[in-house]
Amino acid sequence: MSHTGQGHRHDLQAIARRAMIARGLLPDFSPAVVREISGLTPPAATPTPSIRDLRRLCWCSIDNDDSRDLDQLTIAEPIGDGAVKILVAVADVDALVRKGSAVDAHAQHNTTSVYTEAEIFPMLPLPLSTDLTSLNEDEERLAVVIEMVVNQDGSLGRSDIYRAWVVNHAKLTYHSVAAWLDGREPAPGRVATVTGLDEQLRVQDRVAQTLRTVRHMHGALSLETIEPRAVFEDDVLTDLRAEDKNRAQELIEDLMIAANRVTVRYLEARGLPSLRRILRSPDRWQRIVDLAAHLGGRLPPEPDAVALEAFLSKRRHADPVRFPDLSLTVVKLIGRGEYVVEGPDQTTPGHFGLAIPAYTHSTAPNRRFPDLLTQRLLKAALAEYRVPYSLEELGALAQHCTEQEDHASKVERRVRKSAAALLLESKIGQHFDAIVTGASRKGTWVRIVRPSAEGKVVQGFEGLDVGDRVRVELIDTNVEQGFIDFARA
Repeated sequence: MSHTGQGHRHDLQAIARRAMIARGLLPDFSPAVVREISGLTPPAATPTPSIRDLRRLCWCSIDNDDSRDLDQLTIAEPIGDGAVKILVAVADVDALVRKGSAVDAHAQHNTTSVYTEAEIFPMLPLPLSTDLTSLNEDEERLAVVIEMVVNQDGSLGRSDIYRAWVVNHAKLTYHSVAAWLDGREPAPGRVATVTGLDEQLRVQDRVAQTLRTVRHMHGALSLETIEPRAVFEDDVLTDLRAEDKNRAQELIEDLMIAANRVTVRYLEARGLPSLRRILRSPDRWQRIVDLAAHLGGRLPPEPDAVALEAFLSKRRHADPVRFPDLSLTVVKLIGRGEYVVEGPDQTTPGHFGLAIPAYTHSTAPNRRFPDLLTQRLLKAALAEYRVPYSLEELGALAQHCTEQEDHASKVERRVRKSAAALLLESKIGQHFDAIVTGASRKGTWVRIVRPSAEGKVVQGFEGLDVGDRVRVELIDTNVEQGFIDFARA
């Protein structure tokens, strides 16, 4: 199949849309949704006692360079004795997306935004997710604020949740904030011009690092997997570039994990059900034990997150180059996270990978339906009205969200494979350095570093095992199927 005419992006978009439909996800919004949003207007900032006015606070957002769906803002305020009060403002999506509306039905069907190399399929229509329900710079927006005190030792102190009006005073990006925090570049735009913002961010960074350290002591897993991003120039795919996680991403991740813990605690204290994000203790623990033994490590016979984290930490220092591949193998053996409902007087398993007994998703309601569900539960608790879903409904939705999330990641992976095949189709016959990422009866898989792509070894795979380094020759690609075939060189 030749890729002429409208360019690579167009070909990949067609593949992405077919993959969405094949997995039962809707690539387009219905006429009913389009009609419904054409009449929406943002809520007016009317002062009410139940909604606080926090517009003057020094809020900022930190997100990807290209993100336009801004879900959360953060702020930090030292309160003495090394303790810091952290506020996380989450976009009040429920204020405009009513339960039972056409927009809600679409969101409930897909349950997540799908981010493919060629096109983003947003869970909510762009007039909402990138405007009316996005915490855009210099715009007055309604939010649900999660307030928490983080003590000097990284433990969570008192917390509260309430509704508020907020304004994002600085839309920042991970790259520029990380480069500034690391001292590689000057302060980005508004960090230099908005009074007190630089100090703000340094405090947030410090608190996030403390939270992270404590989590890892308790056995949160420091896994590093490589997620390459497509690079296009005028709709022509030129590269798949692996990006390392940086300090600004960690800052947001750690504050969000803390906010999600506080959210669960808040619902629990009020006797309300919550939608939990769990990662069960791994069934394939023995395979992880064998893998560790093969690398000279020792793990106990029963699943133990603290021991696994100690082993991972050691390997990361010993062999940083191969650590992402070890991470990927461990991720595959641990299995996927899922959503479950916990009602009053019930207990669910915690999150093995984060080493947290109670965790939810609440901080990204523009792009994940579970977060919108959680927001509705929170607002019911705040207004003291009945929960808008029965336990049975929540249970069915939790299962549906898990399934659709799985379908969405398969679509993303499928398009990533096609993008890699597309990038490599002109390189048949070339040799590459590779590392073995999978070896089983189903086949042997390797990952090449430049461009970052995974393919199957169809000749000369005998005796290869996970973690082996090998030189391979590219012998075939199929863009439509996303296949890349190598022979051992």
